[in-house]
Amino acid sequence: MSNLKNVFNYTVLTIASIVSVFPFLWMVVSATNKSVEVTKGRLLPGSHFMENFRNLLDSTNLVNALMNSAKIAIVTTLLALLISSLAGYGFEIFKSKTKDFVFNFLLLSMMIPFAALMVSLFRMFGTISQIFPSIGIDTMMAVILPTATTAFLIFFFRQSTKMFPKEIIEAGRIDGLSEWGIFFRLYVPTMKTTYAAAAIITFMSSWNSYLWPLVILQSPENQTVPLLISNLGSSYYPDFGMIMTAIVIATLPTALLFFFMQKHFVAGMIGSVK
Repeated sequence: MSNLKNVFNYTVLTIASIVSVFPFLWMVVSATNKSVEVTKGRLLPGSHFMENFRNLLDSTNLVNALMNSAKIAIVTTLLALLISSLAGYGFEIFKSKTKDFVFNFLLLSMMIPFAALMVSLFRMFGTISQIFPSIGIDTMMAVILPTATTAFLIFFFRQSTKMFPKEIIEAGRIDGLSEWGIFFRLYVPTMKTTYAAAAIITFMSSWNSYLWPLVILQSPENQTVPLLISNLGSSYYPDFGMIMTAIVIATLPTALLFFFMQKHFVAGMIGSVK
């Protein structure tokens, strides 16, 4: 009976793995074929990857789009880690009569879809553009600031902080460390797995962000990789081989980041503290 159960479990897992991996494999294979072959659903590797890559470089400013996406994703990630960890630490460690009310109100904001906020945000940055043009409409800071932190990340850090040994904080205070010293010298190094998990989540979300950059970025030189790929697919005769090549290139940074930090990601998601 146990052997039959194992066979069933492995069969289900194998099918689920194939279904999960197939879109990625099809994307990679399609990047090596011509547009006509992709349209026909060819599942065998071809020899046109370099041709698709050259066509992509000739018809788009791919390098500039990659640099824009990288700048936005890196700055957003760094700001999100700093702000969210400070907020999560403060909500858990410091005592206040109103902190639970504020935290619950913060969690309620997670129920509001971002699309419902875009009109207000756009009008706000339109007003800011008249005073501070460097952080107004059609600037990278306008993409970064609304996503510099999220209620989910604050909640994530607070939940992880619950497992942080409070004795370390008391020992730091006895030794004369300031609250900033405790945070940066004791808390941050101890919570590295949580930071790694939060960094992966934030970087991937920022790198793949499409809707808000589409609304706030108006100049071609400021477009990000998702916008570039969207423009490729909106032509009258889209070159699917070139589009798949662009998607493969756009996927590599997030895939490599997750590959090299997957152990920390898993440890951080389960809330372990080492």
